[in-house]
Amino acid sequence: MTLAGAVATGPDLLRLVAIPVFAWTAYRDIETRRVSSTVWIPLTLLGTALLVWDGWLAWSAGGTAWTYEFLIPTAISLGLVVPIAYLFWWFGGFGGADAKALLVLAVLFPTFPEYALGSWTLPLESPPTIGTFSFTILTNAVLVGVVLPLVLAVRNAAAGRIAPVMFVGWPISWERIPETHGRLLETPAGLSRGGLDLDALRMYLRWRGLSLAELRERPEPYRNPATLPAEPNPPTDGAVTADVTVRGDGGALESDADETGLEQGSETAPEYGDPWGAEAFLDDIDGSAYGTTPETLRDGLEVLATEETVWISPGTPFLVPIFVGLVIALVYGDLLLGTLF
Repeated sequence: MTLAGAVATGPDLLRLVAIPVFAWTAYRDIETRRVSSTVWIPLTLLGTALLVWDGWLAWSAGGTAWTYEFLIPTAISLGLVVPIAYLFWWFGGFGGADAKALLVLAVLFPTFPEYALGSWTLPLESPPTIGTFSFTILTNAVLVGVVLPLVLAVRNAAAGRIAPVMFVGWPISWERIPETHGRLLETPAGLSRGGLDLDALRMYLRWRGLSLAELRERPEPYRNPATLPAEPNPPTDGAVTADVTVRGDGGALESDADETGLEQGSETAPEYGDPWGAEAFLDDIDGSAYGTTPETLRDGLEVLATEETVWISPGTPFLVPIFVGLVIALVYGDLLLGTLF
């Protein structure tokens, strides 16, 4: 609620601090898929303080301000948006940073803010009688997330890239794979939505002390698990920006014929019990490689060992729709209600 003659209440003005913070986290999500948990702590503390301040202002205003403009929206925000964020994270629909962002928004934006700009009042769309702003941000983010695959498909179609996965990805050169986040959309059998996670690929390559270019240059020796390094390297978490210390050359390659069992000039690769050492890698690392199975890792390596161009899905870093949903909510309001009514 905007005070007469004021641009906005003190709490609502301080809530604008969230815009540059969420813009930065959206950028980090695109570039690295990593957002430190520490970024949410100051916003949570700020939101808690502003919640108390808002409660005091609503109580002082009297009338229905305490009940309908503060208490009920706040209860819905904390009692609905928080469980939704937790459940989606629990079932794998959100990443950890996405869920934390929604939890922060539930505390920071429980009620609809108002900003007076001359004769305009933002958000432009009038809020519902009992409106929860954090839920509006969430529904806006979901709508933005739905539109993104359509935009991607149009771009692919305009470039002549027609494929079943054109709604979720695009083709790139293999040379860009080491610096790209996302998921491979190809297996030796063809296009697939269940391909290798590229962070898991980087973990494997770092564990072996191997680059993708080296693997492509001599795939047959590296396919043999006998060439795995005696002392593997730390796999890191697969982030492009991870601090990497690599020892060795990816495995023992003193004699290709002796070490791999593949005679020079042979056109048929021998069968191994654990091709590429996929099982050995997953058994050795501490934790999971983003749910990667030995079969998924082998299929991805087989594709990347030979293909010049591959389809990948960057996924949808949900912090981007959340940031866009926040900006739309502050400027326009509720996209869903504005569309339906």
